[in-house]
Amino acid sequence: MKSLILAGASALALATPAFAEIAVQDAYARSAMAGAKTGAAFMVIENTGDEDDRLIAVASDAAVKVELHTHIAGDNGVMRMVEVEEGFVIPAHGSHALARGGDHVMFMGLTAPFEQDKMLNVTLTFEKAGEMVVEIPVDLERQPDHAMQHGKTGGMTN
Repeated sequence: MKSLILAGASALALATPAFAEIAVQDAYARSAMAGAKTGAAFMVIENTGDEDDRLIAVASDAAVKVELHTHIAGDNGVMRMVEVEEGFVIPAHGSHALARGGDHVMFMGLTAPFEQDKMLNVTLTFEKAGEMVVEIPVDLERQPDHAMQHGKTGGMTN
């Protein structure tokens, strides 16, 4: 009987897929200028799991509307921001950077101005890992060429 239970438990463990394990690093948010009605958040999302995952949605009470965005070149070569409805793949044993000039979280219709060192509560929703609430600090002083560094935590990890 004991061996039957152990065999069943082993089979269940082997049949259970290895889900994505997500961590958020070096997160920060900013607005372009004082009094701006929009802002953005940037971070590195790491997946230490054995399966790809996908960031599919984002929410926050910091703005009326929060979306996943990227920059694309328009017909005249001018960059413009567009919503990425399908989200961003976070590869297994890899990472995906949300950075200035690329993929990012866009806050539209800010409910309050972004102030230096204020913390924003943001809910990231992943296809497999589910919801993760992170606290993202506002950093209005960070320079555009700041290299994101792995190991600096800007939010909670799941």
